[in-house]
Amino acid sequence: MAQTENNFDFELVSPERKLMSEKAWQVTIPGYEGDFGVRAGHASVVSNIRPGVVEIVTEQGSAPTKIFIAGGFADVTATNCTVLAEEASMVDDLNQEKIQEEIINLESKLSFAKDNIEIARYTKQLNLEKAKLTAVTGTFAA
Repeated sequence: MAQTENNFDFELVSPERKLMSEKAWQVTIPGYEGDFGVRAGHASVVSNIRPGVVEIVTEQGSAPTKIFIAGGFADVTATNCTVLAEEASMVDDLNQEKIQEEIINLESKLSFAKDNIEIARYTKQLNLEKAKLTAVTGTFAA
Protein backbone atom coordinates (compact mmCIF):
# COMPACT_ATOMS: atom_id res chain seq x y z
CA MET A 1 0.00 0.00 0.00
CA ALA A 2 1.47 3.30 -1.09
CA GLN A 3 1.63 6.53 0.89
CA THR A 4 0.88 5.12 4.35
CA GLU A 5 1.29 8.60 5.87
CA ASN A 6 -1.81 9.61 3.88
CA ASN A 7 -3.86 6.67 5.16
CA PHE A 8 -5.84 6.28 8.37
CA ASP A 9 -7.54 3.46 10.26
CA PHE A 10 -11.12 2.78 9.19
CA GLU A 11 -13.69 0.48 10.80
CA LEU A 12 -17.31 -0.16 9.90
CA VAL A 13 -19.25 -2.06 12.53
CA SER A 14 -22.88 -3.21 12.57
CA PRO A 15 -24.68 -4.94 15.45
CA GLU A 16 -24.13 -8.30 13.71
CA ARG A 17 -20.43 -8.01 12.87
CA LYS A 18 -17.41 -5.93 11.93
CA LEU A 19 -17.71 -5.45 8.16
CA MET A 20 -14.41 -3.72 7.59
CA SER A 21 -11.24 -2.86 9.46
CA GLU A 22 -8.35 -1.58 7.36
CA LYS A 23 -6.28 1.37 6.26
CA ALA A 24 -8.10 3.84 4.01
CA TRP A 25 -7.02 6.77 1.89
CA GLN A 26 -10.50 8.34 1.78
CA VAL A 27 -13.98 7.53 3.07
CA THR A 28 -17.19 9.25 1.97
CA ILE A 29 -20.01 9.14 4.52
CA PRO A 30 -23.71 10.03 4.06
CA GLY A 31 -24.24 12.57 6.85
CA TYR A 32 -27.59 14.22 7.56
CA GLU A 33 -26.12 17.59 6.57
CA GLY A 34 -24.84 16.03 3.33
CA ASP A 35 -22.12 13.60 2.30
CA PHE A 36 -18.69 14.31 3.76
CA GLY A 37 -15.26 13.00 2.94
CA VAL A 38 -12.68 11.88 5.46
CA ARG A 39 -8.93 11.73 4.91
CA ALA A 40 -5.94 11.50 7.24
CA GLY A 41 -5.69 14.63 9.38
CA HIS A 42 -9.45 15.29 9.39
CA ALA A 43 -10.77 17.41 12.24
CA SER A 44 -12.42 15.45 15.05
CA VAL A 45 -16.17 15.11 14.60
CA VAL A 46 -19.05 12.88 15.62
CA SER A 47 -21.91 12.83 13.14
CA ASN A 48 -25.28 11.17 12.65
CA ILE A 49 -25.44 9.18 9.42
CA ARG A 50 -28.51 8.90 7.20
CA PRO A 51 -29.29 5.78 5.20
CA GLY A 52 -26.97 5.64 2.21
CA VAL A 53 -23.67 4.38 0.87
CA VAL A 54 -20.30 4.61 2.59
CA GLU A 55 -17.52 4.59 -0.02
CA ILE A 56 -14.08 3.42 1.09
CA VAL A 57 -11.01 4.08 -1.06
CA THR A 58 -8.00 2.17 0.28
CA GLU A 59 -5.43 3.68 -2.10
CA GLN A 60 -5.53 6.91 -4.07
CA GLY A 61 -6.91 6.18 -7.53
CA SER A 62 -8.39 2.78 -6.64
CA ALA A 63 -12.08 1.92 -7.05
CA PRO A 64 -14.15 2.41 -3.89
CA THR A 65 -15.71 -0.37 -1.85
CA LYS A 66 -19.38 0.51 -1.40
CA ILE A 67 -21.35 -0.47 1.69
CA PHE A 68 -25.01 0.41 2.25
CA ILE A 69 -25.86 1.48 5.79
CA ALA A 70 -29.29 2.06 7.28
CA GLY A 71 -28.06 4.94 9.44
CA GLY A 72 -25.88 5.24 12.50
CA PHE A 73 -22.96 7.37 13.72
CA ALA A 74 -19.48 8.28 12.53
CA ASP A 75 -16.62 9.03 14.93
CA VAL A 76 -13.76 10.77 13.12
CA THR A 77 -10.32 11.84 14.37
CA ALA A 78 -7.12 12.80 12.57
CA THR A 79 -5.93 9.18 12.56
CA ASN A 80 -9.09 7.05 12.45
CA CYS A 81 -12.72 6.85 11.42
CA THR A 82 -15.26 4.48 12.91
CA VAL A 83 -18.75 4.05 11.46
CA LEU A 84 -21.29 2.41 13.76
CA ALA A 85 -24.11 1.32 11.47
CA GLU A 86 -27.63 0.25 12.48
CA GLU A 87 -27.57 -2.22 9.57
CA ALA A 88 -24.97 -2.69 6.83
CA SER A 89 -24.44 -4.76 3.70
CA MET A 90 -22.25 -4.66 0.64
CA VAL A 91 -24.01 -2.79 -2.19
CA ASP A 92 -23.18 -5.69 -4.53
CA ASP A 93 -25.17 -8.02 -2.24
CA LEU A 94 -28.40 -6.00 -2.52
CA ASN A 95 -31.04 -7.47 -4.85
CA GLN A 96 -32.83 -4.82 -6.92
CA GLU A 97 -35.88 -6.99 -7.69
CA LYS A 98 -36.44 -7.87 -4.03
CA ILE A 99 -36.07 -4.21 -3.04
CA GLN A 100 -38.60 -3.13 -5.68
CA GLU A 101 -41.05 -5.82 -4.51
CA GLU A 102 -40.64 -4.66 -0.91
CA ILE A 103 -41.30 -1.03 -1.95
CA ILE A 104 -44.57 -2.08 -3.63
CA ASN A 105 -45.51 -4.13 -0.56
CA LEU A 106 -44.79 -1.24 1.83
CA GLU A 107 -46.65 1.29 -0.33
CA SER A 108 -49.68 -1.02 -0.18
CA LYS A 109 -49.39 -1.41 3.60
CA LEU A 110 -49.02 2.36 3.97
CA SER A 111 -52.22 2.97 2.00
CA PHE A 112 -54.12 0.78 4.49
CA ALA A 113 -52.36 2.02 7.65
CA LYS A 114 -54.85 2.59 10.47
CA ASP A 115 -53.02 5.03 12.72
CA ASN A 116 -50.04 7.37 12.98
CA ILE A 117 -47.84 4.66 14.50
CA GLU A 118 -48.36 2.35 11.51
CA ILE A 119 -47.91 5.26 9.11
CA ALA A 120 -44.61 6.21 10.78
CA ARG A 121 -43.34 2.61 10.80
CA TYR A 122 -44.19 1.92 7.15
CA THR A 123 -42.88 5.32 6.05
CA LYS A 124 -39.54 4.67 7.76
CA GLN A 125 -39.28 1.19 6.20
CA LEU A 126 -40.27 2.57 2.79
CA ASN A 127 -37.63 5.31 2.97
CA LEU A 128 -34.99 2.73 3.89
CA GLU A 129 -35.94 0.51 0.92
CA LYS A 130 -35.84 3.54 -1.40
CA ALA A 131 -32.37 4.38 -0.10
CA LYS A 132 -31.30 0.79 -0.87
CA LEU A 133 -32.73 1.11 -4.39
CA THR A 134 -30.79 4.34 -4.87
CA ALA A 135 -27.64 2.56 -3.69
CA VAL A 136 -28.15 -0.25 -6.22
CA THR A 137 -29.20 1.84 -9.23
CA GLY A 138 -27.20 4.99 -8.60
CA THR A 139 -30.31 7.09 -9.23
CA PHE A 140 -32.59 8.69 -6.68
CA ALA A 141 -35.72 6.63 -5.96
CA ALA A 142 -38.62 9.06 -5.45
